[in-house]
Amino acid sequence: MEEIYERYAQIVYHFLYAKCRDPALAEDLMQETFLRALEALDSYDGSCKLSTWLCQIAKHLLYQYWEKNNRMKMEELDETLESSHNTEQRVFARIELMEVWDKLQELSPDMRRVVELRALGDLSFKRIGEILGKSENWARVVFYRAKVFLMKEEQHGKDKL
Repeated sequence: MEEIYERYAQIVYHFLYAKCRDPALAEDLMQETFLRALEALDSYDGSCKLSTWLCQIAKHLLYQYWEKNNRMKMEELDETLESSHNTEQRVFARIELMEVWDKLQELSPDMRRVVELRALGDLSFKRIGEILGKSENWARVVFYRAKVFLMKEEQHGKDKL
């Protein structure tokens, strides 16, 4: 495994850094990638290059990190709402948050991922495109379509009242 690490560590690091632009995070996830690879080495079947297999592990770890980070931001928002002194405001804010969450679940996976990265990750469209392996323009269009869908859903909900 030491030979594999020496040969592929820089490749995995640069792959991660290109996706997250955070040297410390790329370093941490690179180390974790090799730990996971060591645990799963017998599952490597040779159907792709070893570097590709390692980068796939790294990509999944990065997505897991972002998912966890987004959940933590939602929990922070929830804690902020809980610390509010005005119970009525807190209740309405929770209801609104649940409604937004429900509407987000109706989006396609691509739309939901773009909205999450943009709204919760506070990332640029260029960065979102890089992360998802698409263009900046693609990220903009998908985000715009998600906004249009959510606005239509909101208007539809108001029309029912």
